[in-house]
Amino acid sequence: MGSGNKRWYKWAGAMGGTTHRYFCYGLLCASLVWALLLLLFLQLSVDRLPAGTGLHRRLEHMSIHDNSLVLSPVRKPAIQWNTHSVEKEKLAGAGQLSSELGMIYSVDDQDVRDFGYQRHAFNLLISNRLGVLRPIPDTRHPRCADKEYPSPLPQTSVVICFYNEAQSTLLRTVHTLLARTPAPLLHEILLVDDASNLDELQGELERYVRDKLPSKVQLVRNEKREGLIRGRVAGAVKATGEVLVFLDSHCEVNQHWLEPLLSRIQEHPSSAVCPIIDIINPDTFSYSASPLVRGGFNWGLHFRWDAVPPELLSSPNAEIEPIRSPTMAGGLFAMRRDYFNQLGKYDQGMDIWGGENLEISFRIWMCGGLLEIIPCSRVGHVFRRRRPYGSPGGHDTTARNSLRLAHVWLDKYKENFFLLRPELRNADFGNVSERTALRHRLGCKTFAWYLQNVYPEMDIAGHGPPPRLAVGKISHKAKVVQRGRIRHLAIGSCLAALGHPSDKGGRVTLRKCSLEDANQVWLYNEDGELILASLLCLDASENRPNERPRLMKCHGSGGSQQWALGKYNRLYHAALGQCLAAVRAADQDDHITMAICDRSVSQQWQMEE
Repeated sequence: MGSGNKRWYKWAGAMGGTTHRYFCYGLLCASLVWALLLLLFLQLSVDRLPAGTGLHRRLEHMSIHDNSLVLSPVRKPAIQWNTHSVEKEKLAGAGQLSSELGMIYSVDDQDVRDFGYQRHAFNLLISNRLGVLRPIPDTRHPRCADKEYPSPLPQTSVVICFYNEAQSTLLRTVHTLLARTPAPLLHEILLVDDASNLDELQGELERYVRDKLPSKVQLVRNEKREGLIRGRVAGAVKATGEVLVFLDSHCEVNQHWLEPLLSRIQEHPSSAVCPIIDIINPDTFSYSASPLVRGGFNWGLHFRWDAVPPELLSSPNAEIEPIRSPTMAGGLFAMRRDYFNQLGKYDQGMDIWGGENLEISFRIWMCGGLLEIIPCSRVGHVFRRRRPYGSPGGHDTTARNSLRLAHVWLDKYKENFFLLRPELRNADFGNVSERTALRHRLGCKTFAWYLQNVYPEMDIAGHGPPPRLAVGKISHKAKVVQRGRIRHLAIGSCLAALGHPSDKGGRVTLRKCSLEDANQVWLYNEDGELILASLLCLDASENRPNERPRLMKCHGSGGSQQWALGKYNRLYHAALGQCLAAVRAADQDDHITMAICDRSVSQQWQMEE
């Protein structure tokens, strides 16, 4: 072979290697382009996927809840939290407040929800999906925005004692404090863990506090369970701020919540002040304003909300001025740290929880202090369905604590308590000598003085009716949004009462649609109620998932009667997290039930005139 041919083969071999490399590079680039195009195609065509597919449900889930948690098995949810910036709060938008936030898309979702009610007595699925910060309505009176407060105001230590609290509600409490409290006023936040045993409140919480929260947030651990009372004292001992604020671990503070409290404390250093406690619904986590009420009690030594006496509401500024309150609810209040110590902190002979709010209320008033509710301060609180944990050993700590306060503070009026609880007359309540000595040292007044000057509305004999609550009776006056029949799109029939529409507890079924049939006319109002024939509301109990809905008396408080005419033609139950479904049954009434929301044809409805 000639030398020219050899050079040609050598050159061709080299070029062949280079071409091979370029070919591989090109193939790789083409693959990446195709992968991107495929992802784009999936994103654009998600609504064309067959209803009920797992991929569709997951993509739909993510599109609705852009700040939701990434859910894994119920006991160890993987959590993606929002930041605590006000800018993020403003950008969160209505998506986080969607009525479909609690929608159940899978068995795992159902497990999270059921576990939440069992462990925490509220809808954990919604709480987790809300993230650590969300927009809430400013529920203050409009004139509160015009109030000016002195500067400087004292710095504050916020003490939050918790035991087995859901991590999502605990961290939302912290983040709302950071977002809605002026930084110069917030000296520190002390999270006092009362020996919780939930896994998520151990290393995971410690890492979150260390890595994602400012240094002013501190986590304090009790070595053994002490209870709310001694746990709060432990937090107060570690606090260094001028003012103490005690909050429950499932709260959301509102706009400018702290300044009104601090301003009043600055005016009256020997005072304890409370915000108005707004309502966070345990089923839907909707946030709503509470009315203007104040604290009272009955002779069973249980706290209650009372109407504000008319004479205290007679001034033009009554709705924004401090209101004298005979007692406090106990979960949320503020007072100077030195005054809290001088007054004797809490009675640490009391166990766990119960009665401590009345005891400190009586002590404040009888020992020269002032207890008030500040209407321009608003804090939301999750009113759980029940107290989700008991006391060690199953002891009735509230009864024992009530005995202690009765023997120290009620004087002769403790007989009113024993008239209602005669079984406690000889029960053990421990040693109260230190508390009686405290009362003598502080020069406190008699309980007769308290009844005469602070709570004259109280029936001294202990047999009269309690004062009427200012809220009054719920009236059903929500604005009607839509009126008409509710037709099942697949079956073609309309939703109607199985029996007469006035039968309380009656079930619903499907009937042939008829414009003349009043039994098929539903009203849908702005409160999310579906009212049949202007008589009864469609009700699905939050405690009975997968059971058939019934017609019940309209109670006007959402929960079991709150529905959403959602997208994809679903009738979604906000508290239950499930959708209304119809199953065609042969030789019997159509089966109307609640089911996991899957966009199947059995769950498609349309309200039409």
